[in-house]
Formats: sequence, C-alpha cells, structure tokens
Amino acid sequence: MWFYKNSPIDSIDFAEYPTFVYRITNLLTGKFYIGYKQSYFQKTKQVKGKKKKIKVESDWKTYWSSSEELQRDVILHGEDSFRRDILYLCRSVSMASYLEMREQIDYRVLERPDETYNGIINARVSRMHLKNVLKYIREVDNGRQIESVVDSPDPR
Repeated sequence: MWFYKNSPIDSIDFAEYPTFVYRITNLLTGKFYIGYKQSYFQKTKQVKGKKKKIKVESDWKTYWSSSEELQRDVILHGEDSFRRDILYLCRSVSMASYLEMREQIDYRVLERPDETYNGIINARVSRMHLKNVLKYIREVDNGRQIESVVDSPDPR
C-alpha cells in the first residue's frame, strides 16, 4: 500500500501526474530509500494495421524501488515491515528528477549508508524546467513542509 499525505492511495491520474517521488521506510530499522517512479508505461498497440502509442498504468502499486538491498529486505522481513509514501505527484519527469535529487541531498543519503538504501544520486535537470518546479514546490509543500513523511529524520 502507498500513502500520499498520510492517506492510502490506490490510483493516480497518470495523464496529469506521470511521475512521483517516493520514500520507502523500513519500519524495523528506520532505514529508508528516496526515488521516483513513472505512473504509466508507453506501449505500442496495433490498430487497423497501424501502430499506435498508448499509455497504460505502470507497476507502481507493486514496485519496491530499484535498490537490490531494499528488495532483499522486503523479501526477508515482509511488505508489512515497510511504509511507502508518495512525497510529490509530479507533472513531468524533469520535475520528478529534480525533486528526487533535492530530497536525496537534503537527507544526505550518500553520507548515511547505514541509514539509507540509496547508493547513488543521478539526476538530469535542465534550467528551463526549474521555473515550473519551483512554482510547484511553493504550491505543494510550502517550501519544505512535507506532510506525507512520518517520523522522518531532520535533513539538517
């Protein structure tokens, strides 16, 4: 189960929010992972002899990150030992990439290997998208107030 603003969420309008930034927390150890995920896949469908691109919901409901260490812990401890929070519903991949990187840096994920599952920060963000991202940040989280993270460590 995923949570958004402390409420369970089981659907995402992927036309409006094609990506999201998330945090998965191991409830037994407090260890966490910050990443982003696309809410849809683009597939090709044969329609009257022609190929047509269509969007279908991704595997986000069953997704447990790209971290092999986290995936092993989920198998070892069970899904109920983890909490999955959506931090941001994003209107573009660029927005998600920037917000993921910002969260990873704010929480110093690479400096805390015993407390996080993240092993790399990888982002590609262009300056032209940043204006929209900053507007979104002000609208959604009032600069740093993230309601969906429960008992998160202070990033400072």
